[in-house]
Amino acid sequence: MKLQRIDIPAAVGPYSAAVKAGNVVSVSGQLPLNPATGTLVSQDVREQTKRSLELVNSVLAQYGLSLANVFKTTVLLADINDFAAMNEVYGECFADVEQYPARSAFQVGALPMGARVEIEALAYCPA
Repeated sequence: MKLQRIDIPAAVGPYSAAVKAGNVVSVSGQLPLNPATGTLVSQDVREQTKRSLELVNSVLAQYGLSLANVFKTTVLLADINDFAAMNEVYGECFADVEQYPARSAFQVGALPMGARVEIEALAYCPA
């Protein structure tokens, strides 16, 4: 699945979209927001998953990286019953990488702004 690079929405709190430490870029959890409006792209978990990964990819692009550099993700779900739908889109988004990243996925009590998914990532930055 081809991901578009999009503008990164403003943070909804006191944090950075990403921080580079040595050869690792840590990308904060990305909510599936429309950068122009600051609202969720939809209530569909598939669309939310794609948007969250587009935002991860867009944040990484600022460091000259892409999803191909990701070695670990954490997926937060408002409802674990959305796992299969999220997993399908997630797999499509990472289809072109050499190796899928390690991943954890959890159901949480709630996500900001009523989101159904939020995704954070760690990426390797070659020297």
